[in-house]
Amino acid sequence: MAILELENITKSFGQLKVADGISLVVPKGQALGIIGPNGAGKSTLFNLITGNLLPDAGTVKFEGRDVTRMPAMQRCFAGIGRSFQIPQPFDNLSVFENLLVAAMHGRNMDQRAVQDDCAMILEQTELLAVANRPAGGLSLLQRKRLEMARALATDPKLLLLDEIAGGLTDAECVALIDTIRAVHVRGVTIIWIEHVLHALNSVVERLLVLDFGKVIGVGQPDEIMKRQDVREIYLGIEV
Repeated sequence: MAILELENITKSFGQLKVADGISLVVPKGQALGIIGPNGAGKSTLFNLITGNLLPDAGTVKFEGRDVTRMPAMQRCFAGIGRSFQIPQPFDNLSVFENLLVAAMHGRNMDQRAVQDDCAMILEQTELLAVANRPAGGLSLLQRKRLEMARALATDPKLLLLDEIAGGLTDAECVALIDTIRAVHVRGVTIIWIEHVLHALNSVVERLLVLDFGKVIGVGQPDEIMKRQDVREIYLGIEV
């Protein structure tokens, strides 16, 4: 069963076409990686999935339901959660309070109904020890974990991760990967944009390549990375 279906999604900013007829089917429970050079349209694609942007043409379906014109908040209620490339916590709130805000507004529920889940997410993302610390004082790894935790607090069925491993050391990447794997094992479908390929390929089952808003290829990670056009576009290697 498909959890997400994109059909001929097109989006332009003036003369710049940032999504050029993108079609994609993501089965429920799959982990899909997205790669491509800077400016390929990866984050724009996320914005089209979440409703932060509306397409000029095409259809977005979530669990078989047409959500193409559905507002971002309603898509969040339906089960689409995301992290952002640059963590955006409420710096003056504690880590726990950040999760409460995400859960209450992302699920449209009161604090008492979500606080136990938020405590569990803190433990899952290894943030329990800093639960009462202001988010503005966290390390980069902790901020990345908080960004993912806030997305998880909305109780997503589909989790979109935008370069969550960027800027981390190898050891920090390993720790974050373990957490992402644990989330995936629990049945959450994941779409992950990432430039850190060893991190991405240790989790995802399928890889999609974007360039200038077009899908260049999609398939098994090993097979995709061996393709001549992908190596030339993504790695800058003439083959």
